[in-house]
Amino acid sequence: MTAQIHECLILNGEEISMAFCPLLPEADPRIVELTDDEIDCENIILSTACWRQYVGTWEIKDDKFFLVNLIGRFKLADGDPLFADWFTGTLKIPDGKMLEYVHMGYESVYEREVQIRIEKGIVMNSKTIHNQMDDANKLPSGEEW
Repeated sequence: MTAQIHECLILNGEEISMAFCPLLPEADPRIVELTDDEIDCENIILSTACWRQYVGTWEIKDDKFFLVNLIGRFKLADGDPLFADWFTGTLKIPDGKMLEYVHMGYESVYEREVQIRIEKGIVMNSKTIHNQMDDANKLPSGEEW
């Protein structure tokens, strides 16, 4: 699999990259799938660098996780942020210089990775992992969750 385009995350008012793709909610009437003729986006969205065929913009505000916008195969109807109460998981936010490029998914390694744990749309905790390349090869060594 090709390295994938990152999702966008608005955190503390700043738009940053998120090396993770939260699933969209199933059967939510505000998530509209577009026909091929309706899609108006860059070709990269429809390439192997974006198997999901969309890019989402997400936001953490007041310790809640929201879907703010979608481009590509889907759109978010009515324009208001959608509280992501369907989502439970860990967001991965790359920070710093890329230490190792991996041509697969979201596997590239950066100096730091911020992980934010979300449960049913609510921020539970976060931590920063400091990756360092070990002497043996290109394997990062970081702390455990």
